[in-house]
Amino acid sequence: MPIHLLSEDVAARIAAGEVVERPASVVKELVENSLDAGATRVEVETRGGGRELIRVRDNGTGIPTTEVELAFRRHATSKLESAADLETIATLGFRGEALASIASVSRVTCLTRHTTEDTGTRLRIEGGEVVARATVGRPHGTELLIEDLFYNVPARRKFLQSERTERNHIDAFLTRYAIAYPHIAFSLVHDGREILATSGNGNAPETLLNVYGMDLGTSLLEIPEAITAQEAIRVSGFVGPTSVHRANRGYITLFVNGRWVQDLRLTYAIIQAYHTLLPVKRFPVAFVSVTLPVADVDVNVHPAKTEVRFRDGDAVFRVVQRAVRATVIDEAPAARAWESPSTVFSEGVASSDTAMRARLAALTPAARQIALPQTETSAEGAPSAVFIQGTPPASPDNGLTPTTPQPPKTETPKTASGVSPTLPPLRVIGQAATMVIIAEGPEGIYLIDQHAAHERVLYERLITAWMQGQVATQPLLKPEPVSLPVAEAAYLEELLPALLALGMEVEVFGPGAFLVRSVPALLANLSPADLLADIAVSDEQSPIHTALEEMIVRRICKRAAVKAGQVLSREETEQLVRDLERTANPRTCPHGRPTIVQIGVEQLIRQFGRG
Repeated sequence: MPIHLLSEDVAARIAAGEVVERPASVVKELVENSLDAGATRVEVETRGGGRELIRVRDNGTGIPTTEVELAFRRHATSKLESAADLETIATLGFRGEALASIASVSRVTCLTRHTTEDTGTRLRIEGGEVVARATVGRPHGTELLIEDLFYNVPARRKFLQSERTERNHIDAFLTRYAIAYPHIAFSLVHDGREILATSGNGNAPETLLNVYGMDLGTSLLEIPEAITAQEAIRVSGFVGPTSVHRANRGYITLFVNGRWVQDLRLTYAIIQAYHTLLPVKRFPVAFVSVTLPVADVDVNVHPAKTEVRFRDGDAVFRVVQRAVRATVIDEAPAARAWESPSTVFSEGVASSDTAMRARLAALTPAARQIALPQTETSAEGAPSAVFIQGTPPASPDNGLTPTTPQPPKTETPKTASGVSPTLPPLRVIGQAATMVIIAEGPEGIYLIDQHAAHERVLYERLITAWMQGQVATQPLLKPEPVSLPVAEAAYLEELLPALLALGMEVEVFGPGAFLVRSVPALLANLSPADLLADIAVSDEQSPIHTALEEMIVRRICKRAAVKAGQVLSREETEQLVRDLERTANPRTCPHGRPTIVQIGVEQLIRQFGRG
């Protein structure tokens, strides 16, 4: 094929791919344009996760009538005059690509009126071509309607994710900007339902409550201005105390000169500021805004303007780390003591009804294996069901109580590799480093991770109880209110039927608010707020499909299991080992991490020079 110039239409669609990745990208570009236009009120509305409609309305300065069509031309901008201006960019938008890119892959209606004009303009564009223009009466400001996103790029439209996922991306973006700009009133409506509304009165703590909910919003600590007041690099925002943490980095938000960015080094600086202060593999909640001279930061790095480059990255790293750590250490309250879980479990009963078969079909193969009853051969040769026996109510101080011994199996099942997944009888020796149980077996020494082992035990108990429709529940004496951030609350609403099937009765109590009326008896001593916060973290991006119930059970068990650092009595360690021996898959926790490290007799002999 000979070299040739691409047509304007093809070039525009290719360029659009750099700026418009998904509906949230459209919202980002339009909202940033509204902020640059001096808007004090920004309203966002979507339908169909942004596929069908995105409407962004503001009360900014608007676009002059003579420049409306020009605004949708590639490389047209009002924010740069010369190449020298690239060194001192102070606006959020500047590339002149956003409107042109959006218009090339959608049907756009632009309604705008400049503050100096008496009438407004209505412009209709389809696939980058102007199809209608009219003079209209309207308030000053701009309203953009983006319909049928990617209608002319079916490959891009096909690879969009579910409506819920696309809504979550929009929620995440707008809530970040609502916190960063508390003096601007933001509103967000999905499919006719209001998700977010801020007052725009400049009260940052009030905005935190609107975005994060009462529980999380009131717990965050404000970074004092005095920490960086004498420096060119200033840090502000809010960070969580050591008692507030999450399972991933999704609650770490960074702004640089008013622009939301993704920066691995600054994220790591915040995580390092909590070094030794948080449990292992837990991450802080932080909203950190960095302000520095515009000449010291290059924002022209990525087409979507989500990455920046600093003139002195090490200096920014140090200032952010120091400001966050000083805030946490000086102002954070003492962490709450860990509450031991209850391990109340209802005795399993065989079931073969339609509901059980449907639940079984939804499980992954690994969960299906532990959910099915194990079998042994009776004296008459016919298979008979053998179930894990239920435990009596646990004492509140340890969560580990004796259980009825399981009848011995006549045959140990084998894995594909021929290795038994079950454990031989073990003799507990003791506990090391308050995290590892040391036991002796016929094949050497066994080191057991107490947290991972307890996770496995609780997981198999709860999955089996759910499969048989007999999850023991514990009604709360008083319904407990729980508030969650916008995105997590929307996701949790979709999980309510699955939670009910697992013995957790939760009902909607308003925007971002829920009432917990009962919990699984297994979790009677846990905080419903902490539990729901863990459950509400979406797994949408996971490449592995699992049933919602199975995913929830994994998170429940991770929260309820004994932790590393928890001192266990001799009786508790022995009971945990006995319980682990009775599980179907004792060698890994529900997340796939090993529960046991074995040191063989031959290896011990060689270590002492006797081999």
